[in-house]
Amino acid sequence: KCNNGLYMKLFSTFGLVYVCDTPLSKWLTGNEPLSILPLSSQPDERAGKAHYKLCDRLKLEKKQRRMCRRDPGVAETLMEAISMSALECQYQFRFERWNCTLEGRYRANILKRGFKETAFLYAISSAGLTHAMAKACSAGRMERCTCDEAPDLENRKAWQWGGCGDNLKYSNKFVKDFLGKRSNKDLRARIDMHNSNVGMKVIKAGVETTCKCHGVSGSCTVQTCWRQLAPFHEIGKQLKQRYETSIRVVNPSNDATGEGEISQTRSQGQQPSPGPRTELIPRTSDLLHIEDSPSFCRPSKYSLGTTARKCYKDKNCEAICCGRGHNTQSRVVTRPCQCQVRWCCYVECKQCTQREEVYTCKG
Repeated sequence: KCNNGLYMKLFSTFGLVYVCDTPLSKWLTGNEPLSILPLSSQPDERAGKAHYKLCDRLKLEKKQRRMCRRDPGVAETLMEAISMSALECQYQFRFERWNCTLEGRYRANILKRGFKETAFLYAISSAGLTHAMAKACSAGRMERCTCDEAPDLENRKAWQWGGCGDNLKYSNKFVKDFLGKRSNKDLRARIDMHNSNVGMKVIKAGVETTCKCHGVSGSCTVQTCWRQLAPFHEIGKQLKQRYETSIRVVNPSNDATGEGEISQTRSQGQQPSPGPRTELIPRTSDLLHIEDSPSFCRPSKYSLGTTARKCYKDKNCEAICCGRGHNTQSRVVTRPCQCQVRWCCYVECKQCTQREEVYTCKG
């Protein structure tokens, strides 16, 4: 029960999450379906061990639970990562038939298969955790890491001037340990791990060096530099592009959830080489999938379908509605307009009324 009676519902690759309507830093999650306890802002004499209970309530594997309990900041960082990943997924697929709806059985059923959507979920989840952990280190929310430990940067001076770099080195190590290693004989496990690694590699590729000058009258007597991660929205955009060009790995057993070796690989526009052969997963930064995705047009165990979905005329109605056509509804809406900043310190807006058309897919 939330103190203010408000809550938010998030859908993630890891499950359905209900959280109190509090700042993002108060959210919490793990690598399995969750049951969330609201975090109290009241002082507690047991605060030093409070994160133990929170980690124990998450359905984590033994090693993951141990890593969660080892540092008080891990639990909050896990929640920040999963909420960030879920929201970015929903944003990137907002115009698609599959709009990253991950409530209940839909999430579980998609993760059991080898679709392109499954590949994206693994990549965005690992990227989210890597990003959130690196930021948590530089923000001082973790006990076991601080700023970027790059040998070419002076951390003490960086702290003094406020140029604390995001600690990607620690974050990568943590995420790899947290996800663990899977059996090399299990095709799905290898594919999933590959896609998770793609998410981490996209984070690494987006690191930029930011510098700041210090001195009298704007001179650059002293310059401090630190490494900074790209905004997570940019990471989501790049992973969406990799989703579009995902490579299908041909499995001779034709079983997306079973074991077996890879006989052939084929990317879009390429024909498989003749004759079966056993080979490793291709060394590529592209996402990999095993089977074709369903259409997501009608309700199924993978999605709600697109009936009654809002679409945008001349943009995506034809694709989203799967040829069934769309309904048009006219409504009157009132929105703030002609806003001006007044001294001091508020924004004054007029209320403008206009009629707009809303398009939804037919059943």
